[in-house]
Amino acid sequence: MDESGEIKYHEQDGYADDPSQRSDESNEHVEQARRFAQYYVYAERGYDTVPPDIHPERIDAVRQAIQTLTDAEFDALFGELKQQLQSYHDDTERAILIPADAAGPNSVLYRQHVYLGIDTTQTEFADEVETLATVHGINLKDADTSVSELSDSTRSAWQSFTEQVESLARNRDIDASDALEIGGVSSLYTAYVDSSGREHIGEPADDPFNREPDTLIELAPIEPGSLEQFREYFDHYLQCQIRDCFVRMGLHPPEEFCVLGPGRIEAAEQYKRLEMYPDFTDPDNDRLLATP
Repeated sequence: MDESGEIKYHEQDGYADDPSQRSDESNEHVEQARRFAQYYVYAERGYDTVPPDIHPERIDAVRQAIQTLTDAEFDALFGELKQQLQSYHDDTERAILIPADAAGPNSVLYRQHVYLGIDTTQTEFADEVETLATVHGINLKDADTSVSELSDSTRSAWQSFTEQVESLARNRDIDASDALEIGGVSSLYTAYVDSSGREHIGEPADDPFNREPDTLIELAPIEPGSLEQFREYFDHYLQCQIRDCFVRMGLHPPEEFCVLGPGRIEAAEQYKRLEMYPDFTDPDNDRLLATP
């Protein structure tokens, strides 16, 4: 450090400071250390230091909230995704078009943002939330309305309202986990590779919230089966995502998440590319229980 306390440079002999001069595995070890540090500060100090897409507790909260949905509610949220996947296997009409410049139909991933919400009627400060809503001039029944359908003033009011509700819960040290629900999902969109190998990541046409999603769904065109089968696959897929979070922090996953199968695409690519990892996407892999 210099005299002001700022980190001036790092000194160590383990690997090059310049990422371009490190091996792929050395870079992954650095990323593991970074992810573990973020998670340690979150777990031990309570600071929100873990990005949502690699936050195991947040993804599990989404998984558990989805489990509480009725079949009709699940279909309303993820029916288009199921329809799109099914269209690869029979004459089901596609929910969205396959991008014209995709290298092939199977080079496309189907993505959807999932957001958590809080059913304030199930919290111990429900009356205060109602009062805050009145103060900000908003109708709590509008919580299911897409943000794109709201006026600028209404969006601003909702932002101020939600910030105050979060502050209220935090200052009271209230555990609102039992009140978590699926607050909304984005429309379906794609990520794909074109014939030249270039990656393209789209954007949803409709997104209910102007914030990072609590979980990103990205599925290859698998056979979804019946609604019951798709729900089971969906739950297993989220378990695999949670597994990936721990593995790529250099930690052994909790027993519940010692599962095999595809989770995050980025993690799957690393498992296949780096010898430091077993291939957790391989259902016949017998190295799963070995500590990464």
